[in-house]
Amino acid sequence: MSSKSKTIFVTGVAGFLGSHLSEKLVNLGHKVIGIDNMLGGYEDNVPKNIEFHKGDCCDYEKIKSLMKGVDVVYHCAATAHEGLSVFSPYEITKNNYLASVSIFSAAVNEKVERIIFCSSMARYGGQMTPFTEDMKPSPVDPYAISKVAAEEVLKNLCELNNIEYVIAVPHNIIGPRQKYDDPFRNVVSIMINRMMQGKAPIIYGDGKQTRCFSYIDDCLSCLIPMLDQKDLNKQIINIGPDEEFVTINKIAEICANLTGVNLKPIHKKDRPQEVKHATCSADKARTLLNYKTTVSLQDGIKKTFDYIKKRGTRPFDYNINIEIDNELTPSTWKNKEI
Repeated sequence: MSSKSKTIFVTGVAGFLGSHLSEKLVNLGHKVIGIDNMLGGYEDNVPKNIEFHKGDCCDYEKIKSLMKGVDVVYHCAATAHEGLSVFSPYEITKNNYLASVSIFSAAVNEKVERIIFCSSMARYGGQMTPFTEDMKPSPVDPYAISKVAAEEVLKNLCELNNIEYVIAVPHNIIGPRQKYDDPFRNVVSIMINRMMQGKAPIIYGDGKQTRCFSYIDDCLSCLIPMLDQKDLNKQIINIGPDEEFVTINKIAEICANLTGVNLKPIHKKDRPQEVKHATCSADKARTLLNYKTTVSLQDGIKKTFDYIKKRGTRPFDYNINIEIDNELTPSTWKNKEI
């Protein structure tokens, strides 16, 4: 594939990752066609200089019509609510698995050059850390199952139809434009939004869960080369730092220091099926994509805080219905306590 200007289809362009990616691609001289159903994004996230369509990835006929003349597809859209998927499996599976099949089918039908699929660290489940790409996926909740199933359909369709694909596996990404009024995901943004309203952070379990957080720019530095770098076909690549593991308790402490709200965290019972330790190896990304962490965890959280502070706090928007309501459902969601 050449580095000439391409027509690129990006899903989830009103979302956090999709909007940043689209903006970067346009600045590099490419034409971007984008779609978003606005479930997980903000209208002012959509870059002004792209061709934007409001619509759902599950609408195959619409997707097929928009895919004409497209060279490369970045499938970023997802209802990335891992914990909630245990209690809203239908909505989350539909928006991840069926939506992905719709995108991949339309892309194959139009004979695109390459499909880049943003999968999830959830694919690894509760295996030993650090997660490496050669591990067999071991999903432990409906969200993760839907992402792994989408990967399998992508491989199947692309190999059959001789289309290139890359599977990107980002860490927890943070930064400006992240939806911070979503009560079900984005722990850093939830904590900052709550604390700026004078509320204590909510932590599930003992808070000793370990995670890595990746600043948006460091994630983009890997996604952009996936457009046309030749040695990436059929690769699965973790994207995210592997040198700065952090507990959720520590995240609460950093957010408290930034917001000046030092209220004692409210501990709730563990969320069902939550993986305790989820950290990956970035060795493959370093080798293939020259990946390096340029923004520290502290600075990444500070930039996220600055964005929320500038926009102002918001009430949390419970825009996904709980489908399974029982004694296992977190009270924070059931009773809208966040």
